[in-house]
Amino acid sequence: MSEAVVIDDVSKSFRMYKERNQSLKSAIMRGRISSHTDFWALRNVSLEIPHGSTFGLIGDNGSGKSTLLKCVAKILHPETGTITTDGRLAALLEVGSGFHPELSGRENVFLNGSILGMSKKEITQRFDEIVDFSGVEEFIDQPVKNYSSGMYVRLGFSVAINVDPDVLLVDEVLAVGDEAFQAKCRQKFADFKKQGKTVVVVSHSMGTMQQMCDKLAWLHHGDLKAVGDAPDVIAKYRARQP
Repeated sequence: MSEAVVIDDVSKSFRMYKERNQSLKSAIMRGRISSHTDFWALRNVSLEIPHGSTFGLIGDNGSGKSTLLKCVAKILHPETGTITTDGRLAALLEVGSGFHPELSGRENVFLNGSILGMSKKEITQRFDEIVDFSGVEEFIDQPVKNYSSGMYVRLGFSVAINVDPDVLLVDEVLAVGDEAFQAKCRQKFADFKKQGKTVVVVSHSMGTMQQMCDKLAWLHHGDLKAVGDAPDVIAKYRARQP
């Protein structure tokens, strides 16, 4: 496979309920089924993401960026089209995704790592590196429910990158980290690129996207508006009609 990710004619819809029945009794009393309309979050999107690239998804809120990332991660399944990925995939799409709030940071490293496909031996070998990168050593044996959102992100990201993925999916969560951590992440992305790995990232920060990404895709209300070099796509996005 010549591309890291191939998205072919993908569409995804969600049901938007107007008068949703909360129980069988309410359905019988109302005498009709729930009323809904289909909201198309993605419409016929096709993209090819090369190996070894840092590829960004931009667009306004509700444009379909996160939905597309979740489809690539196989968290959501499209109504039409196909998505093919080449190699090991890791995703950091929500703050603390895969973490159990009552467990300690240490326990969650092992839990989250196993969810992402690492063996206990692999996690043990990389544990010190994970904790060191996250910067939460002082709190590693505290329940993560006591962590700040920034600590959640740092630990979650540290686990995800140590899965040693071929393709890493990252949503807006990195915006929660402080400047020093963001700099460490950018360096890690640069290291990934040198190793021929692929990063797909969603962000609202055009400065960050222009600095980090080789290519960008601009989504608008579920439609793919432009794909190309980062400066060109950002210029088209900024020139759009309000």
